[in-house]
Amino acid sequence: MSSARFPAGFVWGTATAAYQVEGAVDEDGRGPSIWDTFCRVPGAVAGGDTGDVACDHYHRWPEDVALMASLGLGAYRFSIAWPRVQPDGAGPANQKGLDHYRRLVDGLRERGIVPYVTLYHWDLPQALQDRGGWPERDTAYRFADYAAIVRDALGDVVDHWTTLNEPKVASHAGYGDGIHAPGVRDRALRDRAAHHLLLAHGLGLSVLSGSGEVGVTLDLSPVVPLTPADAAAAREHDYDNHGMFLEPILRGESRLGADLVRDGDLDLISAPLDFLGVNYYRPLYVTAGPRVVVPAGVAVTAVDWPVVPSGLRDLLLGLRDAYPGLPPIHITENGAAYDDEVGPDGFVDDPLRVAYLHGHLLALHEAIEAGVDVRGYFLWTLLDNFEWAEGYSKRFGIVHVDRADQTRRPKTSAHWYGQVARTGAVPLPAP
Repeated sequence: MSSARFPAGFVWGTATAAYQVEGAVDEDGRGPSIWDTFCRVPGAVAGGDTGDVACDHYHRWPEDVALMASLGLGAYRFSIAWPRVQPDGAGPANQKGLDHYRRLVDGLRERGIVPYVTLYHWDLPQALQDRGGWPERDTAYRFADYAAIVRDALGDVVDHWTTLNEPKVASHAGYGDGIHAPGVRDRALRDRAAHHLLLAHGLGLSVLSGSGEVGVTLDLSPVVPLTPADAAAAREHDYDNHGMFLEPILRGESRLGADLVRDGDLDLISAPLDFLGVNYYRPLYVTAGPRVVVPAGVAVTAVDWPVVPSGLRDLLLGLRDAYPGLPPIHITENGAAYDDEVGPDGFVDDPLRVAYLHGHLLALHEAIEAGVDVRGYFLWTLLDNFEWAEGYSKRFGIVHVDRADQTRRPKTSAHWYGQVARTGAVPLPAP
């Protein structure tokens, strides 16, 4: 065999997030999000960058959909901007916002690309943050209202839904460490935000019931103690970053207090999923503290994340063993940032990203061969975009975006991944 062949019907796609690519933050009735506000805080985002224009995907989506089609991709995972649909986070829908997403979905379907819709990828309407944000229980119920609006508008043309993307990042980075919007540093508020995000997921599941395949996406990593003496620190870190979300969703259990977790909450949160979305980028090597480190000699990406393809296989096997009855899995994000440059010939060659993807897809194939039910892979990301607190300083895309004129240039990795998507097979390393 010269290639690792994936199962028939395996979904090959790519992924983006609304604030990272859309731009058009003041157009067609969109309200401000917490990221619009956070970007104006001096020093919060590298280079003082904002998502005001981003990749201008709001206007250029037909070009981007045509790009995906030319590469042979069969699915597109994108998020809907809550403040574009409900500018104040409550009340009636902004029809112009819904119309945009309807055009996008219709355009995808016309090209044979299946839309996978994420309802929340961190862009909370600022009006809701002004009323307390995710630490307030009411925000979860406002999310349910928003989910119902989107369901009613797109439910006839969308069959695949994700309630939340990486609720841990929204709670821990946004309300605990303060490195993401809204920039709060408070452990108690962090835990309140985490539970209310989970409650929002549960309420969203209920709202979307009967509207197709519904799941949630978590960012997960194998947690590895750097030395045997670091095992306790690793267990603490693993629960704080993963168990706090996996346990309520897959087991209906939470360590948070009864003053926060009310009767009936866990029943909603642990309702059966049609799929679990897994975002994997790296293992976490933990030492006492706990503190995440990178062992000497391990290759890293441009954001200093260790490159360990086998970690994806190990993560998936660990999930299967730890959670009997695990729902089917989609790899909803996997990719790498490298310092790509346009060559003299106008082409962008990114061999490190190709190697990263190659290794991770082979590791994914090993997990599937070992019996893990994985049904799709969504590469992060289609376009070089606004990379949150890193601004535009880091490039994750398989398509280079010129910041001055928005020119799109597919990189070597785009063509390589397109070949994988068209054939459903990954070349094996040369013997």
